[in-house]
Amino acid sequence: MANVVVSYKIFPTDVTVEFEQLKKAIENSLPEFASIYGYGEEPIAFGLKALIAHIKIPEDKSGVLEELENKLQQIENVSQIQTIMVRRTR
Repeated sequence: MANVVVSYKIFPTDVTVEFEQLKKAIENSLPEFASIYGYGEEPIAFGLKALIAHIKIPEDKSGVLEELENKLQQIENVSQIQTIMVRRTR
């Protein structure tokens, strides 16, 4: 069965947000069927960076993206999220 990797750009509420703590909060909020595929960072402006989270989910589940986005948006110190890419993987 194939999986889908969804890449999210996660904007912190402030430049002082520690990405290691944010990563742990993301990992703790994921549903049991989702897992982290990797992280990245992207500079935005004036010292603000966005965290890029690549999350792997099963291809055959429906309604997963909305559930995942809601959970990410509820994390403390997350200002907003943006879906960058959705791609199929093995």
